[in-house]
Amino acid sequence: MDDWNMKRATAARITQSRPAGGYTDRHAESGIAARLPEIETWPNQFKNYQITIEVPEYTAICPKTGLPDFGTIRIIYVPDKRCIELKSLKMYIHAYRNLGIFYENAVNRILKDLVQACRPVHASVTGEFTARGGLRSVIEVRHP
Repeated sequence: MDDWNMKRATAARITQSRPAGGYTDRHAESGIAARLPEIETWPNQFKNYQITIEVPEYTAICPKTGLPDFGTIRIIYVPDKRCIELKSLKMYIHAYRNLGIFYENAVNRILKDLVQACRPVHASVTGEFTARGGLRSVIEVRHP
């Protein structure tokens, strides 16, 4: 087999062994278990009210392309015994700037970490991401 046909055969094998678009399990899992700053809390003094926090300057890195992703994160929760301390939340969210993570994983991770930190009555996290390639994504997750 000549050099050109050898390269073609190798390329065909590689193409057949990876998922369509070149996405791998490594891409999909990127950022899910990354170490991030702790979300601190403080004791809640009241009952039956809702807190809405908007982060209009969310950024992260696409683990596939290495390009930046931009969006707004909206957190809505009803606190139980603990409230989220905003400065620590800011540091936590800003840590995503250098993290390779897909939109969907980021929104789910933020909710998971928020619930772990303050154990709210209920909570939702919505990510509204800037359009790229003519597509705009909105991801929303809820607890419970």
